[in-house]
Amino acid sequence: MRFNHLIAACLISIVLSISVNAQQPCTIKINAGKSIAKIQPTMWGIFFEDINMGADGGIYAELVMNRSFEFSNPLTGWTVQPKERTSPFQKQFAEGTVRVLNRQEANKANPRFVRITADHATKGSLGLTNEGFHGMGIKKDLQYNFSLLYRQAAPGIKMYVELVDSTGKSIGNTLATPAETGTVWHKQSVNFIASATESKAKLNIWFEGSGTIDLDFISLFPADTWKTRPGGMRSDLVQLLADLKPGFIRFPGGCIVEGRDLSNRYQWKNTIGPLDQRQLIINRWNTEFAHRPAPDYFQTFGLGFYEYFQLAEDIGAEPLPILNCGMACQFNTSEMVPMEQLDPYVQDALDLVEFANGDANTKWGAVRTKLGHPASFHLKMIGVGNENWGPQYVERLKIFQQALKAKYPDIKIIASNGAEFEGERFAYLHDEFKKTKPDFVDEHYYNTPEWFLNNASRYDSYDRNGSKIFAGEYAAQSDRVVSVKNKNNLRTAISEAAFLTGLERNADLVHMASYAPLFARVDGWQWTPDLIWFDNLHSYGTPNYYVQKLFSTNRGTNVVTALSNGKPLAGQDSLYISAVTDSNTHELIVKMVNSSFQQKQICFDIEGVKKLSNSASVTVLTGQSPEEENSINSPLSVMPVTESIAVKGKKVNLTLKANSLTVVHLLLK
Repeated sequence: MRFNHLIAACLISIVLSISVNAQQPCTIKINAGKSIAKIQPTMWGIFFEDINMGADGGIYAELVMNRSFEFSNPLTGWTVQPKERTSPFQKQFAEGTVRVLNRQEANKANPRFVRITADHATKGSLGLTNEGFHGMGIKKDLQYNFSLLYRQAAPGIKMYVELVDSTGKSIGNTLATPAETGTVWHKQSVNFIASATESKAKLNIWFEGSGTIDLDFISLFPADTWKTRPGGMRSDLVQLLADLKPGFIRFPGGCIVEGRDLSNRYQWKNTIGPLDQRQLIINRWNTEFAHRPAPDYFQTFGLGFYEYFQLAEDIGAEPLPILNCGMACQFNTSEMVPMEQLDPYVQDALDLVEFANGDANTKWGAVRTKLGHPASFHLKMIGVGNENWGPQYVERLKIFQQALKAKYPDIKIIASNGAEFEGERFAYLHDEFKKTKPDFVDEHYYNTPEWFLNNASRYDSYDRNGSKIFAGEYAAQSDRVVSVKNKNNLRTAISEAAFLTGLERNADLVHMASYAPLFARVDGWQWTPDLIWFDNLHSYGTPNYYVQKLFSTNRGTNVVTALSNGKPLAGQDSLYISAVTDSNTHELIVKMVNSSFQQKQICFDIEGVKKLSNSASVTVLTGQSPEEENSINSPLSVMPVTESIAVKGKKVNLTLKANSLTVVHLLLK
């Protein structure tokens, strides 16, 4: 019996000892007076690619799908009215009433148009309906701008333009009366106000009268575009980008830069100039995944390189264009242009720099000036290739480097490190770049949350004498890469935050980083996870969005040391830390991640300053469970919450919540 009492006493003593030790805070010494690295203004940025309907049907505010009838099926998105049939063999409409014509060589960029022939038509007897991108998001009391190109031999047809809700009820309408005649195309524009809000509206065009009229480039835009630019971008989506305060925006991708083959690659010169002369192509994500087919996914280039540069300027980000290096996607066809035919690709890169920076006396600077932007876009960097690898990439990269540096020595060149972050291909390029010395190497990481937690020290031992690092695409995968089950939950976001503390601690080497992909439409995505989700009327940031926002809006200017037992916290006891000072605001900003399922006690012991303010701002991102997500219906379930705490002397005591990112602001006196 006495023996049992002794055992019990020992067990109680051990439990009490563990309990006491568990309450002992982790002490972190921060030297706020000693900078160990500068943080680049470009540190946290945006990766944009037209995937998941991110451009057409997304940030580009056009509501009409297939506005110029150039999809593989010319009437995709359109229905000729009336559409009722009494039998499956009855023709949908009278022969010749609506015809699709093809100008072919007369207009290679936009060959197709429709010809309407009406004979005493009245409203409801002959029309066209456009379904938009899974419907049209319409807002009550907002103005909508309808336009089209037309030509006619003689007046005779009027067009009754209306928006209808999901039940067919009219929620806004106007009358368009084309008056000009002849063989030249004319533009007709009319505006009207919507009388109701509807997420699945459609556009009807009813023809009235008799005659023949040709129509092309039928368009509908809301008036509340970003900066109210006619034919511009969806304001709520751009605002989410602006709120990130990004240091750069990389465009136009991604794999669409390469294309499935070279004919499908992105060619920037085809994306500028008059909208009706921008040659549409199939989006390379159209048929990429058998589990998410998107046969109606095309690139109209209403959002083209001029608009990308303009967007970068609007949100205060450095433009970072990525160009094809003469190689198609190596996961698809691996098609390559022969080396002796590479010159046009290189010339495209040289011309792009001139387009962005040249004055009005240069060929491409004059093009930019004519488009409405006489001032330079101040392009400073350019990417050569995307996720390309192997000797075939290296030999092409060398040609681009030589040509660009010879004409524009100040332009920074970003090289692709392939699609892998380790292994034989990665090692090959890593060694080659020691010889070719590109300014930046673009590394991508798609892996499990555990990988991100375990790799917060990835760059601690990297060679400081080589190229700088661009962490161009990162995203934790809750299931696996290219899985429909991947979620943008708190767990993935916190694991990314842990990884980002490692990037920030190594800001002398890592100069840029961006999550990927950026946008996803809830009813039109091909890839998940993604940073921002949206439908026709709503949008929201994921927990991952708020992680990047907390890093980007609390960037600071200088990295300072933050050590526990003489070492950076990079996973010890599930804790991660980075600390920076801001020379502009005279603040110390500390970012702490607790990736465990238990709260943690910590204490900052701050050196290198005379005095701290008597309070600190503390912002915490966490949730009810690691699996928690945001959604259209609950867009703010996981979001940062800020409060103030008292500070005494030069020590700050904090309780870090489980599965959390905490950002502390301290004013230095």
